[in-house]
Amino acid sequence: KNLIGVLDIYGFESFKTNSFEQFCINLTNENLQQHFNQHVFKMEQEEYTKEEIDWSYIEFIDNQDVLDLIEKKPGGIIALLDEARMFPRSTHETFAEKLYQTLKDNKRFSKPKLSRTDFTINHYAGDVTYQTDIFLDKNKDYVVPEHAALLCASKCSFVSGLFPPLHEESTKSTKFSSIATQFKQQLQSLLETLSATE
Repeated sequence: KNLIGVLDIYGFESFKTNSFEQFCINLTNENLQQHFNQHVFKMEQEEYTKEEIDWSYIEFIDNQDVLDLIEKKPGGIIALLDEARMFPRSTHETFAEKLYQTLKDNKRFSKPKLSRTDFTINHYAGDVTYQTDIFLDKNKDYVVPEHAALLCASKCSFVSGLFPPLHEESTKSTKFSSIATQFKQQLQSLLETLSATE
């Protein structure tokens, strides 16, 4: 359990210090693993059954519970992170405490014994402990939505390409737009594209 660095085929990361960036990378890898499970295991095995092909069932671990832990509204880690962002007096300590209270019964979530603010997720590829110290700062989008809209409308394709239009969900709550929510939306768009391919 003294892993300093682990990298799987999808880029799953676990280092001595894991922060917001590794959290986002590992969320992506959980989604890619779920996509792989869905298409390689679930759909193929359903096809074999439908076509009455003689085959042996392949056991695999479904990681939907990890995705729910991170993405589910309300009460998932991203929702709690965004909620903390809405309160100016939030600190990484109050954010961590909210995580511990809300997720204490989740089998994929734990609080390390020797830390007051870290949390551990039992990911598909293994346990990763995240340090919450600058989660709140890294989750802030410092680009004002009106400025982003202005730059998006630029006649210079390079500039407008740097600021794509906001998703509907973002425009409804631009006051509380966060990096994690934008990341999750972009990831969802990628997964929809992957699902549309053959």
